[in-house]
Amino acid sequence: MIEENRGLAALRNGADTLEAGLARRGADGEDCPSSPCRDPLPAGGEKGLEGVFHSPATTAGEESPASLPSPCLREDDPDSGTTGASEALSSATKRIVLTNRRQIGHWHCKARLAQMPPKGDWRVWLLMGGRGSGKTRAGAEWVQEIALKLAGIRIALVAETLGDAREVMIDGVSGICRIAGRGRPEFEASRRRLVWPNGSIGQIFSSEDPESLRGPQFHFAWCDELGKWKHAQETWDMLQFGLRLGEDPRVLVTTTPRPVPLLRALASDPATAVRRIRTDDNIDNLSPGFLRAMADRYGGTRLGRQELDGELIADREDALWSRPRLEAIRLRSPGPLSRIVVAVDPPATASAASVCGIVVAGLDQTGRAVVLADCSVTGASPAGWAGAVVRAFRRFDADRVVAEVNQGGDMVTAMLRSVDADLPVSTVRATRGKYLRAEPVAALYEQGRVAHAAAFAELEDQMCDFGPDGLSSGRSPDRLDALVWALTALVLDRQGEPRVRGI
Repeated sequence: MIEENRGLAALRNGADTLEAGLARRGADGEDCPSSPCRDPLPAGGEKGLEGVFHSPATTAGEESPASLPSPCLREDDPDSGTTGASEALSSATKRIVLTNRRQIGHWHCKARLAQMPPKGDWRVWLLMGGRGSGKTRAGAEWVQEIALKLAGIRIALVAETLGDAREVMIDGVSGICRIAGRGRPEFEASRRRLVWPNGSIGQIFSSEDPESLRGPQFHFAWCDELGKWKHAQETWDMLQFGLRLGEDPRVLVTTTPRPVPLLRALASDPATAVRRIRTDDNIDNLSPGFLRAMADRYGGTRLGRQELDGELIADREDALWSRPRLEAIRLRSPGPLSRIVVAVDPPATASAASVCGIVVAGLDQTGRAVVLADCSVTGASPAGWAGAVVRAFRRFDADRVVAEVNQGGDMVTAMLRSVDADLPVSTVRATRGKYLRAEPVAALYEQGRVAHAAAFAELEDQMCDFGPDGLSSGRSPDRLDALVWALTALVLDRQGEPRVRGI
């Protein structure tokens, strides 16, 4: 590992010197833009598979794979800008730099080792990283390289939603079209696909529609943010059936880790190459203020280890809920409901980080409670979250709004009725701690008296991270509080009515 890092550092230093020389020659009109050494990537074909599947093995002292030196740069050219480099680099390293000009400045010389495809035999490359760690860039570069090297291949690009696929994987700051350079593909929005000049095609899919993967077939796939996919297991299964082209189909998964069953299964699979990158590893491309704030606020916490260090953390042993139990109570079709409430836990303050918990739940014909939606909003003003509550009420044709008034008192009701004067509001006031209020609700789950109509990632994260001391991050469990109020009103209080403190 140390020797590989030293080799990359030497190549980068040589590249900087050579780039300066090229710039000077270009100013004099002597550069040759049409030279093959200017190509960002090798030509298509079966050659170069080694670069597709793992990082170049060439190190100082080994012969370069290139067959001919670049016509743009000669070791004995006084104008090539290599004099300083000749003194600093060994002759072997200098030969590598000079004969691989088209690689210098390319991703292989800029990427960190964890961002390069693993060596060896693997079917799944699982790249788990913190926020802003560079995992999306690694995915885009991998797709771009294989698309250009292997003409006519088919690649599946799968995200949580079609919007995410376009805004992150394709058009994002680190997306395919932003890093592609001269080999940039054309995005055909109407057909939801990328088309490269050599005939390779990348087709985008959403985890919201697993059935859309039934039929197409692929050589490779890139799955982004799998940890928050809507129907993760179903989408993954459909994708596996479609990876049936070529001699060695492979898939890259880039995600911020969440302890969901699919990610845990992939991480433990012997056919998976697991790599982890931290937010701090990408320090050169991130704001120092951001890194300091994250370290001060989340350093050492469970949330920080997950969101910044890219760790896949199992459920808390003392948590009131577990993910296997939540997975077991998932419904695809809840059926008709006899009563629906919208519970709201207003934030104590209005700030960019404040969350207003809004959860919708109803009772089915058997008396079982069904959690229908997590409509919580972040960073909203009082008027903003009040509007979100009313929209949820109308969307689900609810019977009542249950609002906690510990923080806002009469202001909560006033804000809600300022949006809809006829809104039926019942207010509740917490007289016990959050853990004591949540325990009876957790018991309902254990008794099989609650089901979830879908996967609610952020709500369920709070549920599985909530113990006697609250959330491991120290933040308020706003979404969980709203859930507790909704299920208390529907099931625990007699006749499904909350204990009314004020109307």
